[in-house]
Amino acid sequence: MTTDLSTQTARHPQRLTVVGLGYLGATHAICMAKLGHRVVGVDVDPDKVAALRSGVLPFHEPGLQEHLDEMLATGRIAFTADLARAADFADTHFVCVGTPQKDGTNAADLGFVEAAVDALASRIERRALIVGKSTVPVGTARRLAERVAAQSRPGADIEVAWNPEFLREGFAVEDTLCPDRLVFGVDSDWALDRLIDVFDPVLGAGTPVIVSDLATAELVKVAANAFLATKISFINAVAEVCEATGADVGQLADALGRDPRIGSRFLKPGLGFGGGCLPKDIRAFAHRAEELGVGRAVAFLHEMDEINQRRRERMVDVVREFAGGDLAGTRVAALGAAFKPDSDDVRDAPALEVARMLSMEGAEVRVYDPAAAENAHRTYPDLDYAASLDEATRGADVVALLTEWPEFVDADPAELARNVRQRRVVDGRRVLDAERYVNAGWEYRALGQAESLTRTDAVPAVPRW
Repeated sequence: MTTDLSTQTARHPQRLTVVGLGYLGATHAICMAKLGHRVVGVDVDPDKVAALRSGVLPFHEPGLQEHLDEMLATGRIAFTADLARAADFADTHFVCVGTPQKDGTNAADLGFVEAAVDALASRIERRALIVGKSTVPVGTARRLAERVAAQSRPGADIEVAWNPEFLREGFAVEDTLCPDRLVFGVDSDWALDRLIDVFDPVLGAGTPVIVSDLATAELVKVAANAFLATKISFINAVAEVCEATGADVGQLADALGRDPRIGSRFLKPGLGFGGGCLPKDIRAFAHRAEELGVGRAVAFLHEMDEINQRRRERMVDVVREFAGGDLAGTRVAALGAAFKPDSDDVRDAPALEVARMLSMEGAEVRVYDPAAAENAHRTYPDLDYAASLDEATRGADVVALLTEWPEFVDADPAELARNVRQRRVVDGRRVLDAERYVNAGWEYRALGQAESLTRTDAVPAVPRW
């Protein structure tokens, strides 16, 4: 959808609270204010609250900073660590806290969601709606509704609804203001009416809405993630077969994508998926199915997870092959740390994991990422981090493209050739122009490709590290 909502506001502005100011919550709070509502964002982390009050985003997301500045100037958004203030401020409360993978199991840790809902239920004194946006196992919303009923104050009439998010990091503002669909899991017409009022400008722009029960709304998000992960894993499994047979997985993916029953989106071979959602969500989905006694129905999710992990190992294998079978002392420029471009998220990031694996085998690795260096350093402080593409590639024996940032995709291979020690590049995302690299004297290899591409008269440069 391309409708511009920048000048549209709700016909009936609401007072809203957003509990949890991480990636999802901060984005949702700012965008709800953009739609014309008055919003209070609340988080238990006082440093995060102070940063947002000062106009500082705690993460990288294109376009969101400008909206935060604008909403602070209008006064339509405020941030607090006082949940009692938030509970008193509004009648519609969005819960956007994290549901990380529980230690020692594939289950989702619902502790943050339960704590947020309990805290609201014990403080709300009038009729109100608690709207979950966090990704949770099916059945969670119904159980939370029972907890709310047991803890509500006398006279309070609190309902629970579910409105799953479908944000893509790097496109979160667009996906919030101009989503391709909205899902409202509700138990009453009253709850539905409140959500319609909240999303009035979005619905007015033509966004379709699916009104469902609570369980369906919960399942929509995890099922969508599982399906996307399936497409990615499928083409990466086929890429392994292509490597073994000499077939071209790029041409194969192109041919499959032209089938209207299949489509080309997410049918892209490469290093695989990561981030804070897809990996943990498919594991939690499989775990919940097993709890319900239908684990065999989604047993393929476990194989998908294994395929995804194997892509990281395969990337290391290819770099090792370039190094003659031994990575000890090989200088590797690792381009990328975030799990995807336009993000500083390194949770379960294939790029950062590959850099770590290379380093553990004795390679001298320099990591460069335009936005995620700080988060990457916190995750793996022992890795060497460069401040620029030039610094990362200087004297490298192998350049490994791990995250498809435009800076890397658009880099001039002839310029890079003057900086490296040996012209060898492994394209882990299959986004580089192989012909340009080969013509510039590089030995080029991509995941899913059986052999390297070379130009026999290439003369390697030999600068200092």
